Formats: sequence, C-alpha cells, structure tokens
Amino acid sequence: MSTEPPRYINPRTGATWPTTEPLWKAPDDGGYVNLTPGAGLTPGDIVAAEHSLWRYAKAVRLPQPPAVTLGAGWTPLLAATWDGIRVHFKADYLMVSGSFKDRGTMVMLNYLKQTGISAILEDSSGNAGASAATYAAALGLACRIFVPAAAPEAKKIQMAAMGADVTAIDGSRDDVADAALAEAAHMFYAAHNHQPFFLEGTKTLAFELWEQFGFKAPDCVVAPLGQGSNIMGSHIGFAELLACGQIDRLPRIHAIQAANCAPYHAALQSGAREATRFPAKPTIADGIASATPVRLREVLDAVHNSDGSITTVAEDEIVAALRQLGRMGYFVEPTSATACAGLGKLLADGTIGPNETVAVILTGSGLKAVEKIGGALGPSHA
Repeated sequence: MSTEPPRYINPRTGATWPTTEPLWKAPDDGGYVNLTPGAGLTPGDIVAAEHSLWRYAKAVRLPQPPAVTLGAGWTPLLAATWDGIRVHFKADYLMVSGSFKDRGTMVMLNYLKQTGISAILEDSSGNAGASAATYAAALGLACRIFVPAAAPEAKKIQMAAMGADVTAIDGSRDDVADAALAEAAHMFYAAHNHQPFFLEGTKTLAFELWEQFGFKAPDCVVAPLGQGSNIMGSHIGFAELLACGQIDRLPRIHAIQAANCAPYHAALQSGAREATRFPAKPTIADGIASATPVRLREVLDAVHNSDGSITTVAEDEIVAALRQLGRMGYFVEPTSATACAGLGKLLADGTIGPNETVAVILTGSGLKAVEKIGGALGPSHA
C-alpha cells in the first residue's frame, strides 16, 4: 500500500484538497478533479502472489487495503495475429463484471467505502453501471444507476441482479448524464468520469502491460475511446513508470472512436480545447457513444504527449472486425471490435510498423451485447 496519500487537485486552478473527504467535483469552480501524481513502483514492489491489480498495492493509493477486489485486473496478455501482423490482445473483458471498468470501480468504491460513503449514484451506458452494481453489492453499498432506455437489456439485467436501483432515461447518453447530475444533490455521485480514484484503478493497465512485456513498455497501446478512462489511465500509469526510471519512453497511445460519435477526434482536428456536444448518430459500439467529453484536455494531452493518434472507424468496419474476432475465438462486444478496426487502419497506413510491440485492449464481453451482435452478423452467425 502506498504510504504517501494523494490530494485532490483542480487542474484548472491548481487548488488542492485532502482525500480524507471524498469529492467528485472541485469546491472552487465545480469542475472535475484529478489526483496529484503518484510515485510509481519497481519490480521489487510487486506482490507476486496477489492475482489482482492489488499486486501493485505500493502504487495504488487507497487509504487502507481493499475490503474486496473480486480479482479485478491481472488479465491475460494473449499473442495474436491481425492482418498478418503479430500483436497482443489484453483480455480485460474477462474480469468479474465482464469489462475493464472493474479496474477503476474496485479502487473507487473501496475508497468511497473507506471514507464513509454508504450509498452511490452512477450513470452509465452499461459497463460502468454493471461494474458499479457488482462492487456496490460486494461492499454493501446502496446503488442507484441511471442508464439510457436503449441500453442493452443484458447490461440492465446484470445491474438489477446485483441489487442496484436501475433508472432508465429516454434520450442520449448525455441526457442520462444530465439526469444524474440533477440527482447528485441527493446521493454521492460516484461518477467514473468525474471521481479520480477511478483513474487510480485504470492506471494499473499500464503496470500490467509493463510487467507482462518483461518490464518494458510496448511500442503502442490501441484502445477504444468513449470518455477515455483507459486512455488517461494508461497514460498516468506509464508516466509514473517513466518518472521513476522503470521505462525510458511512453508507448504511443492510439485511441479509436466510432465515426458516428467521435467528439475527441473532432476536437483534435479542429484544435478545440473546450468540450462541446458532438452531433452524434447511433453506433453499434454503444459503450463509447459519449458525445460530450468530460476530460477533453487530459485525453488529448495523453495522445499528444505519447505521440499517439485518434482514429475513427465506420460502422461496417466495426462489424467486420467483430466478425474477424469471433472467428479467432474472441467473443467481445462491438466496442472492443472498434479497437481492432482501428488497428487495421493504423497497420495499413504505416502508423504502426510490422515489427512493433502492440497491445490492443479488449474491453468488454460479447455476452453483454448478444442482441446487437446477432443483428449485426446476421441469423447464420447469431
């Protein structure tokens, strides 16, 4: 366990607050808060007998050890071939709730429990809500989750099965977030896009890749981009490793968005530094269908500082990648296929070279989206 507690910091004003009292927004201007940087870790700090992200306890700054982990993290890194090029798939869809969100949720909800929170509010297109419901149940926290009415039924059932109060909201993913913000006056808003202990969990993706690649950074990390917790988390983790001398460079972070909902790509193309709502269209990759970025600057900085990129993929490209993954033995949701569709474009245009080490993050299980997958691939594949 880290001996140096972090502080909340407002990245816009520089003001800080202790983490002994939980925050999800800055007291001075109402915007999101971050945590002050961590110190990283060395191979000797790893608790090798722990088969969860808590093997990195030295760098995960919880006030106390977690009451439960449910095995979050420490997922397989699997060698594969994509378009004739050797890559590695990070199988984060194999966590207990079926998505990578367990990294962040495990750390965030244990932190909130340790600081006296007994009931949480979350909003989600599905995976974050399912993860929040899972860990809230394990920790004995009351849990209310706002979801889009059109969210996959399997995800809503999963949340309800864990005892969460699931409230469906008509409209877009951003309408759901707006409804949750209004409700936040009555319950603690454990919003994974706002509460920074979520990123304290997702940064362990970088630690695992570093360890699994033989204590080296891969050349590239390719991941789907919705609000960006994997993009920011991996950047934070690798930056900590760089600062403490464990790697000599950051891996290039390549973020992939569905073209139908690509606000970060639009901001990068236009040079915008303030978030605006993207004129989104429906996408099969509902897990990344967030039209209004919360942490626009952090995501763009993660891409820029790592010499990475943001790429968009069309719906037919996502479906083609989904089919290809299935025929390789990977039953993942369309959001994960988005990363592989983008990988194909990055390989084709030479952005990623044939001899580079590449980690592709598979973020969610196909069991969460069976109806969409069946509809996309056709009756013969359903």
